[in-house]
Amino acid sequence: MNKKTLNLGKILPVLMASLLMGFADVVGVATGYIKNDFGLRDDIAQLIPFMALVWFFLLSVPAGILQDKYGKRNMLNIGMGLIGVGMVVPFFHYSFPLLLFAMILMGIGNTIVQVSANPLLMDVVPKERFSSFMSLSQFIKAISSLLGPIIATFMAVQFGQWKLIFAVYAVTSLIAVSWLYFTQIEESKPNEKPATFGSCFSLLKNRFVLLMVLGIFFLVGADVGMNTNIANYLQKIHGLSLENASLGISIYFAALMISRFLGAVLLNWIDARKFLVWTTLLALLSMIALILAPSEWAARIAIFMAGLASGNLFPLIFAITLEKLPDRANEVSGLMIMAIAGGAIVPPVMGVVSTYMGVTASLMILVLCMVYIMGASLYALRKR
Repeated sequence: MNKKTLNLGKILPVLMASLLMGFADVVGVATGYIKNDFGLRDDIAQLIPFMALVWFFLLSVPAGILQDKYGKRNMLNIGMGLIGVGMVVPFFHYSFPLLLFAMILMGIGNTIVQVSANPLLMDVVPKERFSSFMSLSQFIKAISSLLGPIIATFMAVQFGQWKLIFAVYAVTSLIAVSWLYFTQIEESKPNEKPATFGSCFSLLKNRFVLLMVLGIFFLVGADVGMNTNIANYLQKIHGLSLENASLGISIYFAALMISRFLGAVLLNWIDARKFLVWTTLLALLSMIALILAPSEWAARIAIFMAGLASGNLFPLIFAITLEKLPDRANEVSGLMIMAIAGGAIVPPVMGVVSTYMGVTASLMILVLCMVYIMGASLYALRKR
């Protein structure tokens, strides 16, 4: 492709995959509604994000290997197709087991999409524009994440059926699969040996890599923990209705979206490692403020500040680690994607703590996650 030419006919169907990436964040608002519909305990309800996110650990590297064999476009379409099928499942029979199955399909599909979409995007945009399109991709994902709670709440209020959001997602997935299927894309071929479980895990002997991978694990765990517990917290501590409490999730995602836009601009002038330390500190203070919030509005401000502070932590940790070991990029990337499984582990722990010790105590798990990331950030700054 000509480096000076942008072919929107090829770029847009790939960017639409970013919209579907954001669908996985529906687990936050879905957890509140499903818990309410089936009268679930907090610890049982947290199986929902677990079922959606554990696949990042189990399938990231296998998906990358299959991608080398069957092609990025084909794997991306398979991933988006699985998301679409998962969104149809609850309409066959609305039950907790089938909803868990829907989340499993969503999680498997989302894992494949995350592994395939960015490399395919690299094939359809000029090399010198790839970074800006990556930022655009994350911005689109943030918009999708932001709209999820709003759509679910609208469906609940207007039609009495919050699960109609799944119909919206299913139709969107069908459009995305069809559009990409009929788009011809010339894919680059891998020149390096693909990452394997063995080559990935051998890197954990490097202390820097180990600390950064654990940083991603606890960061995604804290992010999903915020997403899936905001509504429960606002209901139990500040007495909001489920619908109003669910909109608190949108506050968090709006802050993430603003943060990613500002980060893309500010990082042109600010050192990435210093930015990581200061934003992690702000995120830590915001989560402490959330626990101590004396009113609903103070809680909403703390939620917004937590999202504003943490929006760039994932790309910062990812980029800093790749910068440290550029010759092992495939293995580092594999470990980072697998570490997203933290989002499947931390929320169930929060659910158990919430059930037996209360919602406020469960938020301390988020604080502990940020304390770790703060330590890892300071280590990265010292090991420049």
